[in-house]
Amino acid sequence: MGSGEEDTGGGGGAVRGAVLKALVVGGGVLLLRRLRRSTTRWDHARAVADALSGEKFSREQARKDPDNFFNLRMLTCPATETVDGSRVLYFEHAFWRSPEKPFRQRFYMVKPCPKEMKCDVELSSYAIRDAEEYKNFCDRQKDQRPQPEEVIADIAEHLTTIHLSRCGRGKRCLYEGSTPPEGFPNNWNGASYCTSDLSIHKNGEVHIWDKGFDDEGNQVWGTKVGPYEFKPAPKSKYDDMFSPLNFSAPLSLEKKLDKAYVIDDQ
Repeated sequence: MGSGEEDTGGGGGAVRGAVLKALVVGGGVLLLRRLRRSTTRWDHARAVADALSGEKFSREQARKDPDNFFNLRMLTCPATETVDGSRVLYFEHAFWRSPEKPFRQRFYMVKPCPKEMKCDVELSSYAIRDAEEYKNFCDRQKDQRPQPEEVIADIAEHLTTIHLSRCGRGKRCLYEGSTPPEGFPNNWNGASYCTSDLSIHKNGEVHIWDKGFDDEGNQVWGTKVGPYEFKPAPKSKYDDMFSPLNFSAPLSLEKKLDKAYVIDDQ
């Protein structure tokens, strides 16, 4: 009896061990397959489009350094897709206190970098043919927005292109990139060209540094101390309702924006 029980137990243990080993090996194979599965070019493009989307604010920078940064709202959302799968996003900047009056509106087109380039995602900005029709696009119900076919028709002149790459290990960012050193044509406020740097961070932040330069290389618009840091909106928009940052600023403060940020830039 004792011997029989030992034999049965041993056999059962062997079976259970074999099953467990099979599960572990099988699970390991699946995990290895997932780890080996390369991220496609379109996966990178989708990740960037998703990270850019949403409501973000530069509130913290405006608190810490009001001489150089304003409390701005960045709002981005999907608008449509092109026939080749590129994602078109609508993007706008506005002061926190007046989100219904954006001073900058753009379309972003997000797609993989060309295969011959050493980057992951190509992010291009375009002017909007009738920007007034798109104000607060993301805040509206879908049936009250311009429809996808209208969006495609309203993509106007190309403005800039940023080539983004995955950030290296140990960095806080997920993707980062910039325009070419020579930038793109821009004639706002005495500029002849502009450059842009953009990074997407693991905590949902988006950092943007737009600058304009004249023919001699002097910076004529944009912040000089660093990028705007847009952080995801808090759960409640009313946490800072009574902050001085959210009340109308004196005219002199508004004028400072000419050099610190771009309004209605071309």
